[in-house]
Amino acid sequence: MPRKQEFALLGKVVAVAADPGHHFSKPTRERIILVEGHGVEGDAHAGPFVRHRYLARRRPRLPNLRQVHLIPSELFPSLLEAGFEVGAGDLGDNVTTAGLDLERMPLGTLIDLGSSAVVELTGLRTPCVLIDRFRAGLKRQVLSSAETGLPFKSGVLGVVRAGGPLVAGDSARVRLPSSSFRPLPAL
Repeated sequence: MPRKQEFALLGKVVAVAADPGHHFSKPTRERIILVEGHGVEGDAHAGPFVRHRYLARRRPRLPNLRQVHLIPSELFPSLLEAGFEVGAGDLGDNVTTAGLDLERMPLGTLIDLGSSAVVELTGLRTPCVLIDRFRAGLKRQVLSSAETGLPFKSGVLGVVRAGGPLVAGDSARVRLPSSSFRPLPAL
């Protein structure tokens, strides 16, 4: 049986972003509103059913497990070292965090954001060809890494379990599931 890993349980929100259109990058905002069972108010990926364009064309009634995209800001310096200047919202993230090992957290982890919002992690964000269209060669930098052992380094996806406003500077508190450890699947 795998040993439960240790995680930082307290971090913070460093930026928030949303975009009503299906664009790769999302502009940062002063604040966003998370809506229970829906996602980020006014964002193209919000809704109870899948909004990912490829999946929505094939299976439009699938539940939306990609309501919110979270990414650790700690990724940005390593990408800069590789020659890629990337910041909050550039990779399509809605919530940029600091201090949390998002990609190592198990399926079902709850993250309390700000005063009332809660996001449940549903999977790793799978890097697609659009990353290379954004910056040629970037996809290779976010794929499997010998130093981290992670299959991807491009954030995690989740669903909104409780809504509320969210701004940069808000707290991000982790509640690990009590059941057996299951790593996040790629979505």
